[in-house]
Amino acid sequence: MKNQWLSLFIGSVRVKVQGRGAERFINACLRNGITVWDVKKHSEDITTFFILLKDIPNVRAVVRNSECKLYFIGKNGFPFFLKKMVSNIGFMVGISLFFIMVFLLSNMVWNIQIKGAKPETEYRIMKELQRMGVEKGAFQFLIDDPETIQRKLTNRVETITWVGVELKGTTFYFQVVEKKQPKETKRIGVQHLVAKKKAVITDMFVEEGQPVISVHDHVKKGQILVSGIIGKEGQTKLVPARGKIFGETWYKSTVVLPLQASFHVLTGKYVEKHYITIKNILIPVWGFKKPPFSHYKIDQQKKALRFWRWELPIFYERVIYRETEEVTRNYSWEEALQKAKEIARKELKAKLEEDASIKGEKVLHEAKENGKVRVEMHYQVIENIAIPQPIVQGD
Repeated sequence: MKNQWLSLFIGSVRVKVQGRGAERFINACLRNGITVWDVKKHSEDITTFFILLKDIPNVRAVVRNSECKLYFIGKNGFPFFLKKMVSNIGFMVGISLFFIMVFLLSNMVWNIQIKGAKPETEYRIMKELQRMGVEKGAFQFLIDDPETIQRKLTNRVETITWVGVELKGTTFYFQVVEKKQPKETKRIGVQHLVAKKKAVITDMFVEEGQPVISVHDHVKKGQILVSGIIGKEGQTKLVPARGKIFGETWYKSTVVLPLQASFHVLTGKYVEKHYITIKNILIPVWGFKKPPFSHYKIDQQKKALRFWRWELPIFYERVIYRETEEVTRNYSWEEALQKAKEIARKELKAKLEEDASIKGEKVLHEAKENGKVRVEMHYQVIENIAIPQPIVQGD
């Protein structure tokens, strides 16, 4: 028989024909549509061959019209294997349960080790891990990957500078670097304080050094504000000038904002699908319906499954379809102008230091160009303009 796989799948039997006219018997089988193969003649009266399991009723009808006797001497194929499995169902169930249990236990978290953290920090980390579902007994393929866990811990636990996350087998390892207390200020060399930009002095807080300017003075970039040379002429000494000199400075900002814009936002609705992936083959496990959304964003999470210590070429894949909708934003002239001012102010604050403040603002120019609002702003800012400048011996 050419298709050996078919015979294995549907089952076949080996038969022995004994008696006169074995050749006529085989020809009669062929005439009745019975597939015969691997015919062997052992003697004048004995011949063996294979037939399909489904042809047994037909071959018995042929036997009744012949002078031969038919014996079944062998069987092969999936139906017989299945029958044998059914007869040993208890053993097969036990073997299956064993492999299932080993597989499940291999893909669970059984230990969490945290190194480099103080007890109070370790306690906080454990609490955050529990919030994320990372705890003993949790399935690895249902929790975040190490990179995501690392990012969440760094953002949520303010006492740590960095945390390394590694998953080995069934154990999570966390290496923590905590934030250190600020050290004492290092000794600095002798220096002046000079202006980093043009300004009008508004306030002064000098810790050390000789002020050479006063409030309301106009200063230019590079001008000395606090000298590191103190004392009377002939009795001077060099010190590291320190302090803060606040001055009024000026900034310009330009913002272009469209009056109409379209963009997609998440609605909060989502659908999850779960798959077992073998190479490029996706086997659905949960979530068989197509997403009922016309527009959506796809988030994919893919994790390798394990058996004992080995990582299998089988992956658990979770796909989340998040619904999005298109939103068209329309601004009136007044709304666009106000929004542009807010954006310009926010961008300026991002550039300034924490102790700086915006004293005043003024619109220099506003115009509508090609469906967009163009705004130029002028700001008055109070900020520390002092920066250190080392004193070179001989100055």
